[in-house]
Order: sequence, then C-alpha cells, then structure tokens
Amino acid sequence: MKAENILWKIGGEAGHGIKSSGFMFAKTFTKKGYHVVDSNEYPSLVQGGHNTYIVRVSTKKIHSISKNINILVALDKKTIDLHKEELSYGGYILYDEEDYNFEKIKKSRKDINYISIPFNQIIKKINAPDIMRNIVALGASLALVDYDIDVLGTVIKENFSRKGEEIVNLNIRASELGFKYIKEKLKDSVPYYLETLKQKDKMFLTGNDAVFLGGVRAGCKFYVAYPMTPSSSILHSFAKIENDFNIVVKHAESELAVINMAIGASFAGARSMLATSGGGFSLMNEGLGAAAMTETPVVVVLCQRPGPATGLPTWSEQGDMLFAIHSSHGEFLRVVLAPGDPEECFYMTGEAFNIADKYQIPVIIMLDKYLSENHFSYDKFDPDKIRVDRGKVIKDSKNIKDGYKRYEFTEDGISNRTTIGIQDGIHIANTDEHDEYGYSEEDSNNRKKMMDKRFNKVKSLIKEIPHPKLYGPKEADITIWSWGSTKGPILEAMKTLNEERKKINLVHFTYLYPFLIDPVIKMNKKSNKNVIIENNKTSQLSKLIMMNTGIKINSKILKYSGRQFLPEEIVTGIEQL
Repeated sequence: MKAENILWKIGGEAGHGIKSSGFMFAKTFTKKGYHVVDSNEYPSLVQGGHNTYIVRVSTKKIHSISKNINILVALDKKTIDLHKEELSYGGYILYDEEDYNFEKIKKSRKDINYISIPFNQIIKKINAPDIMRNIVALGASLALVDYDIDVLGTVIKENFSRKGEEIVNLNIRASELGFKYIKEKLKDSVPYYLETLKQKDKMFLTGNDAVFLGGVRAGCKFYVAYPMTPSSSILHSFAKIENDFNIVVKHAESELAVINMAIGASFAGARSMLATSGGGFSLMNEGLGAAAMTETPVVVVLCQRPGPATGLPTWSEQGDMLFAIHSSHGEFLRVVLAPGDPEECFYMTGEAFNIADKYQIPVIIMLDKYLSENHFSYDKFDPDKIRVDRGKVIKDSKNIKDGYKRYEFTEDGISNRTTIGIQDGIHIANTDEHDEYGYSEEDSNNRKKMMDKRFNKVKSLIKEIPHPKLYGPKEADITIWSWGSTKGPILEAMKTLNEERKKINLVHFTYLYPFLIDPVIKMNKKSNKNVIIENNKTSQLSKLIMMNTGIKINSKILKYSGRQFLPEEIVTGIEQL
C-alpha cells in the first residue's frame, strides 16, 4: 500500500536500546531526503522503567508526530499492553512469542496484523548480546516498508564506529537477518511503501541542537551550566567542540554559580550563555536582577518541564512563561523569546545575543522538553543570516574623555560599555542603585533618572521586535493564538481542518516580552472567533494578552499532562467549538 506517512513506534525497558534504535530508524529515512519528526519518552529513573520512541516519516513537509501508529515494535510485554490501542486499522505489531502469548494478543484486537519474530533466537545464532534484539527489529521494520537495508547499514556504521569494526559488523548482520526474516515470511509482499524522493542532504536536529549551533555562530565564547533535564544536551554539545572553537565551557557546581559566572564572563567582554530548566532558573533570579542593574548582557536558555518543585523532570509543559516575564524582584527590562521549531531556535539565538549586547539586558530563550529533545529534519540553515552586532562597546581608550561614565544618561538609555583591558575604562559594576560612574547613590532624583534611563531602551527595542506571525488564510472562521512549540501540532491540525473547508488560521508568538500591544489589537479586530491553545493549566498566554490589551479570549484548548498536543486532539477541540 502506497503511503504518504509512516508512523513507527518501539517500546521496551530502559537499557534495551530504545533510544538508539529509534534515532537510527529516523536517521535512515532522513538520509534519503524524507521529512522526519521523532519523539522520545522516558521516565525520570536512573535505571528501569518503560521507554518508547516514535518516528513519523513523510514524503511531504510535516511539523509534528501524530496519532495512529502503523508499526509497533514490542521488545517486552508491557509495550503491547500499553500501546496496542494506538495502532491504526490494519497496523502491525512485531514481537517475539517468547515474550508474549500470540493468542492473548490476537483476542485483544482483531483488526491488526501480528508478526512474531524470533528476536532471541536470531541474536543467539550470531552470538550477539541480548540488547541487539532492537537491531533485528530495525531490519524487520524496514522490510515492512520495502526500504533499502543498506542505508541502515550506513547509519549503524556512523552510530557504532567508535566501538570497533567487530561490533559494527555484528549489528549490520543482526539487521540483515531481521530484514530477511520478514521478506521470507511475507513472501516479498509489502504492507507499506513510500514514494521515492530525490535524495537530498538534510539535517536532523533538536531544538537544543539548533540553539547550540546558533550560539556558536553568534560568537558565544563562554558557556556555563549545571546539568538539568531537558537542557543538558546543550552543555554536552558545547563541551565537544570547546577546543575547536576556542570556547570556555564550564560545568558549574550549582545554578547560583552558573548565572554569576555567565555575568562575569560577559562583564569581561565575552558573549556568554547558559541553559537550565525551571528549578535552576528559580535559583538564578537574584543573579538575573544583578545583570539588569549592572546592565550586563547575558543569554539565558530556559528549557521548561512540568513543575512545581521537581515535577515531571522528563516530560513537557509550557508553565514558566509568566515566571520568565516577571522573574526576579523589582522592575527592569528583559526580552523573552519562544521559538516554535528548531529553525527558529537557530536564528533567534543569534538575535538573542545581538539584543542582549545592543541593549545591555538579559535575554531569555524559552523552549520545553518537546522542542528541546525531539528531532526534526530540515534543509541546511543559512549561517550568513546570523550577523554579530555588539552594540555600544568601546574598543579604544581614545573614545573615553573626561572620565568614564559607565551608566551615562543618554537619549536612548544605552550607555557605552568597556571590557576588561581598555585603558581608562575602569568602573564599578554596582548592584546598588548608582550614579553615572557606578558609585552608590540613593538620591530620589537620581533613582528616577536611572530607572527612566534603563526603561528608555524599550523605545528603540520594540521597533526591531517582529510582530506575531500569521499562518493560514488572512480571513478565518476561527483564529488560534499560541506560542512556542505548540506551533507544529497546530499547523498539522490546520491541514486537516482547512481540507475540511473550515477556515482556520494561527497567530503565533515568538517574542513574548516586551509585548507588542498595537499589532495584537489589530490582529484581534480582524479575527472572528478566537481560541487559545497552550500546554499549561491556567492559560498563561490569555492572561498576558488580557493584561496588556484588555482583550479576553474565553475559548481555550489546554493540555497539561506532561505530553505535547497531537494534531488530532486539536482537530477534535476545534470541531467541538
């Protein structure tokens, strides 16, 4: 059967190679130019627990995973019990009868196909370790879609080359035996096949990967973090290339140290960045205020996960938006960004560094676990689109006259800053309120002038902040309002809804703060019925809109189970409206 989409899922215990096999399945299709999105789900356990990995492959552009699995690979009994109802009509379960009784499975659903594969016998035949059952399953899965097994061999070489030629060959042999078993069992009949595409090199990366790449391209020279899911992979990526790109990478002892080290590096003249999750960001609030008062640029990546407290460490939510906008005590200017996909993560990270430097403020980039850790296939990004603008940085002491006023009152609120080593550029970076030179000053007139100076920056800042982006028809029956990673599932749902001749469009926010009031009011006037879609309990976007514009959006579709929306859930929610 010719298919436009294939949805494949593998499940089993942690330690059985679920993540590595899922990633290799996805990469195998990416190499031939297919559009691929994946999602990895795992509990917050050091050892054990049920893990799954889902991959969606398509001949056309896709934005998220979806419902209704075509192929389910069950490496244990629990996978079938938990996920058999997710299979589409006529779908396939691949399993080993040694793990689960065939008759018991067949009675549970009679509208799907069951193929028992002797995973255990095959790996024993080639004297392979038990973990290689997943590789046998990969080969078998490719046979079901009549895909080129040699491409998987290439991916296996890339994935296991560090383990030596013997391990590589053993994995390739295991995949070939799984492929051969299905071909012989089905007598070369093919349940699914995808249209052959013109081969095109594609990247396959997560939101975290894209932030890392954007940071490197933007000239980040100091990266510091304390590992915290789902932000940790950014630290791993920077650590791998620090020597090649002359970047100082630090694994600090706590989040308190992280924010202060980043501020110190920026004060010294380096472009600095850090990443954390909600719990770590909570500890950084006092440091964030220090950056604001000393007018020291810093880029903070906040990869959200469900809270409060430890919450659900390995799951996804959009619960920290208002926290980021109002973080730390007192009033000060900051910029809060929320990219919706890896492409936006890459380019907006470059923008974040420029904004931080030009306006000498903290900039917060908000992701979540779904965007941080899921992979998406993309054509190569254009690094030339990221340009470096350091703002008002004094590089020559000749430009310092009559004493250096670090916090000089200016029309745009932005003062010239120096970096360490500039003669006559010595000053006090004071977290107390201060005068133009940086000396502590509690005079009421000075306080008012300094507050006005710091907030005057917003006048020029808002001129370069892009408006929320409109997707879909200009005129619609329903306008969806959202931010961040819900963009992908919403765009997928809109395909279905607009095919059904329901006119739906999307207003998507990537810049959350400062809030652009006039563009939002104009967009609202052009809309018919509005609905908010976001991954939290209290609909924080609707609060933000009402707080700034007075516009009240009553219709909401909210999900706060720790899982991202599926497009089908959005379709159902919109149809109910």
